[in-house]
Amino acid sequence: MIQALSPVLGCRKVAENIFVLSCTSPDIAQAVQAGQFVNIWVEQTTDPLLRRPFSVYNTEGGTLEIIYNVIGKGTSALSRKMPGEMINVLGPLGTPFGIDDPGFSTGVLLAGGLGVAPMVLAARALRKAGKNIMAILGARNGGSIVDANLENVHLATDDGSRGFHGNVVDLARKLLDGPRSSGAKVFACGPTPMLRAVAAFVAEKNIPCEVSLEGPMACGFGICQGCPVELVDDSRKYALMCKDGPVFDVRKIKI
Repeated sequence: MIQALSPVLGCRKVAENIFVLSCTSPDIAQAVQAGQFVNIWVEQTTDPLLRRPFSVYNTEGGTLEIIYNVIGKGTSALSRKMPGEMINVLGPLGTPFGIDDPGFSTGVLLAGGLGVAPMVLAARALRKAGKNIMAILGARNGGSIVDANLENVHLATDDGSRGFHGNVVDLARKLLDGPRSSGAKVFACGPTPMLRAVAAFVAEKNIPCEVSLEGPMACGFGICQGCPVELVDDSRKYALMCKDGPVFDVRKIKI
């Protein structure tokens, strides 16, 4: 775990109300694995007080990128950051995706909305591991889709403006029907209702699946105890999203 004052390189809009912020943070960029996150203290003040967690979207050399939409005070401040301004970055945090698992040949990247955030690094790790890749992305409309740096992409939109007319899980059912699910492992990230649907789908098809959970993780390493995740195993009632996750085997948690 590294804490760094990182200079902002730029902030660009990539879709409807969705931005990518780039900063220089070589130690974190070189250490991070797909599915891990960083906790950012946006302003060097007490307003906003708490750090904000962001999946690492992309890295290149010593550059680290996060992707976010503007929904509150913290992300609004991020969107106004100018090149040269500093942000306080803590990471890499959490557990990564199980890319090196030998039991699958095709990694299915299943993302709803900003659930695409950990998928670029996941795709890169899958390529490096010699796995096949299928990316299935969903959003409310075509203007909210971010599909850069991914391959074999299939799109679903609620309004039908791009790709399949419906939700991302319905499209996954269509694409992974019958023998096409053989050798697949799903890596999913998105809103909780979507992940519940994913859990039901992979249980029905007997497909291994890891999910990356989204939620507030104020400290990022288990001290504040503010991000409990209920477990299926009765011997231990809760895990912590930040420390034990955010990546979990979907069979081991209650979503």
